[in-house]
Amino acid sequence: MENQFDLLIDSYLENNIGIDADFLTDALSQGLQQNILQLQHDNLMVAAGIGNNDIKDANQKMRSDTIYWMDKSHDNIFEQEFLHHVDNFVDRLNSTCYAGINSYEFHYAVYEEGSFYKRHKDQFKTDSDRKFSLINYLNNDWLETDGGQLLVYQNEVAQKIQPNSQKAVFFKSDEMEHEVTKANRTRMSITGWLKRV
Repeated sequence: MENQFDLLIDSYLENNIGIDADFLTDALSQGLQQNILQLQHDNLMVAAGIGNNDIKDANQKMRSDTIYWMDKSHDNIFEQEFLHHVDNFVDRLNSTCYAGINSYEFHYAVYEEGSFYKRHKDQFKTDSDRKFSLINYLNNDWLETDGGQLLVYQNEVAQKIQPNSQKAVFFKSDEMEHEVTKANRTRMSITGWLKRV
């Protein structure tokens, strides 16, 4: 029987980069956008760093987005719905691919006009817990001229992905180098990592 998550998983198995244009419902995507606007209004978004607690670079020039970490303890219905959706996706991934995922972490990310994230991998040198990257986009009516595309590299060939609302992208954290091109308008997403800890 077809499962709602099979498109993302099957496209990953076929191409090493899973893509589902409708991973999130429109209502959930719109609700998460509103969450970000409220977080910005409350001055809770903070400049993103690179590295982890072992190696942190506060003066980095790799990325220029702002972030806010999600948490199941937050009293927000859209955030709760998103994390429940991720729980269900992890269950399907583990049952079909024996991935052994038992933890995850996600944050909101906002790229204001002129922001970017240079080419990188998502796994830390001192911590191999991150197994898969899962990015969810929250941008209505995104155009090519808006920039902010995700470029994912395989054998030095870049696949360009538009950050359209409701879309999810899924790949191995330790294998796929990727970058975010300079955004020409505000770009919103939720980025996270499925982990084995």
